Amino acid sequence: MDPSILDRRCIDTLRFLAADAVERAGSGHPGTPMGAAAAAYALWDRFLKHNPANPAWPDRDRFVLSAGHACLLLYGLLHLTGYNLSLDELRRFRQWESRTPGHPEHGLTPGVEATTGPLGQGFSMAVGMALTERWLAARFNRSGHEVIDHWTYVLASDGDLQEGVSSEAASLAGTWGLGKLVCLYDANRIQIEGSTDLAFREDVGGRFRAYGWQVLGPVDGLDPDAVAAALGVARGDRERPSLIVSRTIIGYGSPEQGTAKVHGEPLGRKNLLAAKEALGWPAEPTFRVPDEVRAHMAGAVSRGAAAEAEWQARWASYTRAHPELAAELRGRLAGELPEAWEEPLRRLSWPADAPLATRDASGAVLQALAAAVPGLVGGAADLAPSTKTMLAGLGDVSREHPDGRNVHFGVREHALAAIVNGMALHGGCIPYGATFLTFSDYLRPALRLAALMGLRVVYVFTHDSIGMGEDGPTHQPVEHLLSLRAVPNLTVIRPADGAETAEAWRAALLNTGGPTALVLSRQKLPVLDRRVLAPADGLRRGGYCLWESGAGPPEVIVIGTGSEVHLALAAGRQLAARGLSVRVVSLPSWELFDREPRKYRESILPPEVRVRVAVEAGTRLGWEHYVGLDGAVVGLDRFGASAPAEVLAEKLGITAVAVVETAEELLGRRGAGPAAGPEPKTGER
Repeated sequence: MDPSILDRRCIDTLRFLAADAVERAGSGHPGTPMGAAAAAYALWDRFLKHNPANPAWPDRDRFVLSAGHACLLLYGLLHLTGYNLSLDELRRFRQWESRTPGHPEHGLTPGVEATTGPLGQGFSMAVGMALTERWLAARFNRSGHEVIDHWTYVLASDGDLQEGVSSEAASLAGTWGLGKLVCLYDANRIQIEGSTDLAFREDVGGRFRAYGWQVLGPVDGLDPDAVAAALGVARGDRERPSLIVSRTIIGYGSPEQGTAKVHGEPLGRKNLLAAKEALGWPAEPTFRVPDEVRAHMAGAVSRGAAAEAEWQARWASYTRAHPELAAELRGRLAGELPEAWEEPLRRLSWPADAPLATRDASGAVLQALAAAVPGLVGGAADLAPSTKTMLAGLGDVSREHPDGRNVHFGVREHALAAIVNGMALHGGCIPYGATFLTFSDYLRPALRLAALMGLRVVYVFTHDSIGMGEDGPTHQPVEHLLSLRAVPNLTVIRPADGAETAEAWRAALLNTGGPTALVLSRQKLPVLDRRVLAPADGLRRGGYCLWESGAGPPEVIVIGTGSEVHLALAAGRQLAARGLSVRVVSLPSWELFDREPRKYRESILPPEVRVRVAVEAGTRLGWEHYVGLDGAVVGLDRFGASAPAEVLAEKLGITAVAVVETAEELLGRRGAGPAAGPEPKTGER
């Protein structure tokens, strides 16, 4: 068969698999798959290095569909090239427990490299993937033994490039000179409300040139040969990332092509049949895959097997020549921690007579871990000196020095979080990102995706409360702890002193099933004397009994987190001096505590103890889960103010005196029933 005819049939197969699936589901986005099919086909058929039989092959090229609404284009490609995704799954598009959800989900569908849909995120994660490929290559490749050598491709839409996060990430990609990153920009000039001219008239190519990218096109995105030629040129420039402007027609073939009507809803039977007729496609059967198309596209299986076999031979040679490097890389890619990595934590000490901010303790822990865990890499949003996240003597990531350990993200919290997601998805490193807790608002969409994908990412959030003082309410987080705790699969840890901070980092590195947020103080805190208090390893269970006044059952339980634990301890001792039996609980992580069995949780917070007071310099909402309906919370229901920290604490009532007074008020209401026990927020064990 004439190659151009075969190409056209493959492209039309992708178009109508998408249109048929949307029609069957009654919802979805047929327009972009129909318009971008030719460009995506050119990439997958002629350039993409991948093995459908082994989607996790480390040296595969990465393809990220940033335009996640066009997921059926990706599902069609995965099905036709031999991934474990049946045609029946395409028929079950958007249905319960199908492997073809309404937007791509990493970990659900084989071959999906990233969960996308929120626009701009996939583009930015691709930057993180490309950065990590180069970082690992610089560390592990040796002359004649290039075991890390692959490309990162992303398909982005007009909407992706309107989102601010993509601008942040694109600027960094150009600054870093990520020459093995290629973006196919599907410029169909249509969005939900109509033409992009309504809100988006800029010179996108000019903008990307200013970022330091190679810009190619516009090319005819409906012509696979034109796209392939541009891809060839893009791959010839290893010094700059490349943007290929691919002009397409959304909903190509439909009577309503080129309009917003084909973006986000089924074509309708009449228009679908008209589109098939216009492109010479049979009306029936639906989900048609011609034999010649299936045979041609299935060639990806043999090509992928050959590519991986060639790499395996290189890997074997590399292992013989550089056994120590090979062992390290193998462990990194498997997500393993090195042997004895915890040893530096055991050597840390925290003098009881030297007050210490937990951000400073975290900085000391990070320095200790840096040598023991060489895969630990990250940085801050221009706040490394304040967040204490600079790895001393380990170099800065740049185009000149790609193997550094410190990543400078600039004032770009959103890109920071999206890029570290891409780094974690690529594998071979444990990335962290840092900023002030109040600025977690700027990165929340990417943080949410990290939790949804279950990525091992560490967030270092410092300046965690009104305790930072004079900078005022714009920089004093109040509602942020509750907001973060509300994110499923995000583990939030707010340590009270140096010892708990070391345990918090330990928990973060061991957390392979989702991200961890470390919430740290700017102000110096008393170092808890562990000679008379419980050891800090209780943090591993989320909460533990720090101190109690006697051997008998407690009459009062005082609970604290982070910088307020010393207030809880002071209040507990004052109450004990008045003849009460008191227990002080440090509860640094709700999530870790709620994962513990009921028996343990009730041993720390016995249901029969109705007088419970929690103290935390944040919103009170949510604490009823631990203090019960008859307990109380010393917290904040307002924003902070600009004043010295000690003045703010006094004026806003975050004091040991306030805790004591609250407990005494509760003790005056002894007629109340027992407090509600700490029920887990998700399920029971």
